[in-house]
Amino acid sequence: MILFGGFALVPLGGAVALSFTSWNGLGTPAWLGLDNWGAVLTDDVTWLTLGVTLKVMVGTWLVQTPLSLLLGVYLAPRGRWRAWMAAVYFVALLLSSSAVALVFKNLLDPNFGLAGPSGPAFLQHPWLGDPNTVLAAVILIIAWHFVPLHTLLYQAGARQIPGSLYEAAQLDGAGTVRRFFSITLPQLRYTIVTSSTLMLVGSLTYFDLVFVLTAGGPGYATRLLPLHMYLTGFTATEMGRASAIATILAVVGLCLSLGLTRLSGFSRMQSQQEGL
Repeated sequence: MILFGGFALVPLGGAVALSFTSWNGLGTPAWLGLDNWGAVLTDDVTWLTLGVTLKVMVGTWLVQTPLSLLLGVYLAPRGRWRAWMAAVYFVALLLSSSAVALVFKNLLDPNFGLAGPSGPAFLQHPWLGDPNTVLAAVILIIAWHFVPLHTLLYQAGARQIPGSLYEAAQLDGAGTVRRFFSITLPQLRYTIVTSSTLMLVGSLTYFDLVFVLTAGGPGYATRLLPLHMYLTGFTATEMGRASAIATILAVVGLCLSLGLTRLSGFSRMQSQQEGL
């Protein structure tokens, strides 16, 4: 609690206090009252960035969840081949977001990357420069980077499913697909809740990857709320408004986490192990 208070509650309280002031980051903050909040809440860019953030949130969940679930279930059984695949696949999880962004930015460069004249025909397109394709490209890159983490969660969850359930289903004549939907998927419902919470709340923190990839462009096509907060504070030097945006981010994340916990019954979860 001391660590949480010192590194979370105190900075959040400072951000809330700064949201009522005018400050450029150097001088003495001047009291403004609710002016910053009024400016932020009536700014079209704020609502635009919030909409982009929601699109990324939903898009990354729709891409990551089925891929992570299927890969985690596939890698769950013991075996040398699956262990080797898991070790290689999880390397992406060890890379920093900035490094991933730099690699994909060069790969998708329309001049000398795979998206250039020397690359495959279906990739010859300015994916990060076209407002119609940049958001989809960013979502896929985020998924590539974070799918291994959620695959690890599903792999661990699948390994905890009692084998007797599969044996009984196989004796009853259930095939692979039927066992997956009747046993594996229901037994992984708590893992799905945990993974989904991490995905959705984590989507409110995407900054470095998007900043290196597109810097929020072209235009406002990929300006997420965290990036909007950064640009408002450190480019426009309006720390008061940036603090108001930071407070909105914290409130949205808290409400989202509590909402998922309540709707999913996370607090009432019980062990699914045999004999417990």
